[in-house]
Amino acid sequence: MSPPKHHPVPINILQEVFGYSAFRGQQAEIVDHVTQGGDALVLMPTGGGKSLCYQVPAIVRQRAGHGVTVVVSPLIALMHDQVGALEEAGVHAAFLNSSQSQEEAQHIEREMLAGRLSLLYAAPERLNTPRFLAQLTSLHERGLLSLFAIDEAHCVSQWGHDFRSEYLSLNLLHERFPDVPRIALTATADDITRADIIERLQLQDSRVFIASFDRPNIRYLIVEKDKPKEQLLRFIQEDHDGDAGVVYCQSRKKVEETAEWLRAEGVSALAYHAGMDSDIRRRHQDRFLREDGIVMVATVAFGMGIDKPDVRFVAHLDLPKNIEGYYQETGRAGRDGEAAQAWMAYGLADVVNQRRMIDESPSTEEFKQVQRGKLDALLALAEATDCRRQRLLAYFGEESEPCGNCDNCLHAPATWDATESARMALSCIYRFRQNGGQRFGAGHLIDVLRGKETEKVRQYGHQHLSTWAIGASLGEQQWRAVLRQLIALGHVVTEGEFHTISLTESARAVLKGEVQLLLRQPTTPARKGKTSRTGTSGKRATLVDPELAPDAQFRFNSLKAWRAEVAREHGLPAYVIFQNVTLAEMARQHPRSLEELSGISGVGAKKLEAYGEDLLRVLGAH
Repeated sequence: MSPPKHHPVPINILQEVFGYSAFRGQQAEIVDHVTQGGDALVLMPTGGGKSLCYQVPAIVRQRAGHGVTVVVSPLIALMHDQVGALEEAGVHAAFLNSSQSQEEAQHIEREMLAGRLSLLYAAPERLNTPRFLAQLTSLHERGLLSLFAIDEAHCVSQWGHDFRSEYLSLNLLHERFPDVPRIALTATADDITRADIIERLQLQDSRVFIASFDRPNIRYLIVEKDKPKEQLLRFIQEDHDGDAGVVYCQSRKKVEETAEWLRAEGVSALAYHAGMDSDIRRRHQDRFLREDGIVMVATVAFGMGIDKPDVRFVAHLDLPKNIEGYYQETGRAGRDGEAAQAWMAYGLADVVNQRRMIDESPSTEEFKQVQRGKLDALLALAEATDCRRQRLLAYFGEESEPCGNCDNCLHAPATWDATESARMALSCIYRFRQNGGQRFGAGHLIDVLRGKETEKVRQYGHQHLSTWAIGASLGEQQWRAVLRQLIALGHVVTEGEFHTISLTESARAVLKGEVQLLLRQPTTPARKGKTSRTGTSGKRATLVDPELAPDAQFRFNSLKAWRAEVAREHGLPAYVIFQNVTLAEMARQHPRSLEELSGISGVGAKKLEAYGEDLLRVLGAH
């Protein structure tokens, strides 16, 4: 589809509406392609500016007479905040979802059918309803259906980390409206998931844009579990006291217990999981988005589409299912480009539980094999002694140099040759089978290897085995590391309700000494006070030059207080009014006129008109 001759220029829309002077990375190429009617699949990291890749073309095409862009979005909260941000910027946008009254929905439908909306956000379930399809058909027949944007596109793939069956119906967009361009966007998809997205959404003729997956402002830290709640508390208190953060747990019960425990320790923590009352869940999410310094303890039910830019850390108390999930979840930190941390504690039980969930799922064997491979890649990342970022990026097919900013780069872990220890463990498991055909769990195996007499040891006579106490020189933590690696590498499997351990065929090569195991020594990195906020680049270490910093900081705090009042009046998160980085730039440059204020990145024409005089008043008061 060719654009009309008098198409507005995308860069002008970027500057006028959003207040940014230039596109970043591949944004300009993507925007140009989609504006001219091309299909696209866009893979871009969280915080990389995906929304602009469809919002700018939507505005350009609407002003050129093409009509409405329909954005498929899975979350009500995300729709609300994105529409609020667009309206603040002077763009007529709306959403349709179950939270609205019939009168509200009908008003929005009239705006849509008249072609007055630039963007309409809707859940995938709505797109499959006869009423909505009839409305889209009416728009299409009148040339007012401009573009389809499918956000969180990985949800369409069974191989992805967050498959949603309602996304499967989205192939009807191409079947019913083949001449309407489509852009599908996601932050996380490996090769198999990308191929699945293309096939299921019938995007075979689309251009694929893959941005760098690197988030250099995020520092990755992974520690062995040793009283994990206390480890988490130390991490928060020492590095992120008063910061906004997200803590992920696997179970609902653990979410509630952890949130309650953190509150008792003085942390402003809230719980969030799918089993909670929907009103409480919404209130907690609203508080997290609108207040400073809230720590949300949640299952993976929380997070997709969370647009809060100043989340300073994401912590995992349990191992995610795969690297895509880990990357998506950690990517919710530092969306403003400032330094942030991704912290995870994991142990042997995590490995056992994830393996068990895959093995006991009702999925096909092909699906289980793919999921085991994805878990293996995550375990390799967790056990790595080299650069975390290099391994993470390599998973998505991207080469990189050591980052100098992850835990392994900052504090190179000592390693030890665990080959002989691994052979001891495998021999002991083999002796269990010979001695009555019994299978036992990791705890009992370690007791026998270390020569620890317990009631169970005496019950089964394992103090008489040839492998009794052969590993007494190693501590329990070291043995758990050995077993974790053996399970991660597939030489040992856990089975049944009691997670008993047995050998696989590949264990034979280890027993013969044909496979070497190098493991990291458990260490506690030296602490140097609160984490630097400069990340790897050193950018924005302070708001201004050192001699002016107190004045600029005072202006920044005053601007934040003003923004909080405006946000409360408008019922929106503060960052929708202006992001911290924009306020920091105002504080640094101290503009004294509307013209100078218009040069600040993030100040578009509508916001300048709405807030310019107030901002100058706040800035001029100091």
